[in-house]
Amino acid sequence: MSFFSKIFSKEKSNAGMRPLYEAIVREGRQIAWYEEGQVPDSIDGRFDMIAAIFALVMIRLEKDEERGQDIAWLTEIFISDMDGQLRQIGIGEMVVGKHVGRMMGALGGRVGAYREALENGADLEDALLRNIFRGEKPDGGALSYVAERITAYHAALQGCQTDEIIAGHIPDSGAAL
Repeated sequence: MSFFSKIFSKEKSNAGMRPLYEAIVREGRQIAWYEEGQVPDSIDGRFDMIAAIFALVMIRLEKDEERGQDIAWLTEIFISDMDGQLRQIGIGEMVVGKHVGRMMGALGGRVGAYREALENGADLEDALLRNIFRGEKPDGGALSYVAERITAYHAALQGCQTDEIIAGHIPDSGAAL
């Protein structure tokens, strides 16, 4: 591809990350999170689950120092999708940027909280209670269920080759248990 073809190409540089992003969204929308895990089946609850899976994938990709650009492109797709989702539910042009900014801050906080819990021994259930259940403890063993499933998913991602993850071949979070 020539220099000018690259500059004027309609294909976005981040297009190669779309299969991974779509796989992350599929995982975050698996019904078991909402039924057995009692994650609220709402706009916020779905954002929280997609952000959780996204954070786990980012934590795994960060281990491969050569994948910084891929992480940036994946994040760019996330931002674009969140922007589109907000507009679709009727958030106005004047405030959509502010909402996306808050979502990115929330995502960054989740990456840090889940990294601390899964790799440095912090309390995962506490991180999940804050970031998925927003302080409202679910009934029964739902919190433990989500914690076990997140832990298993994190472990399953560690066994995946980076190129496979980038191609969108991530573990099935239901099978990770």
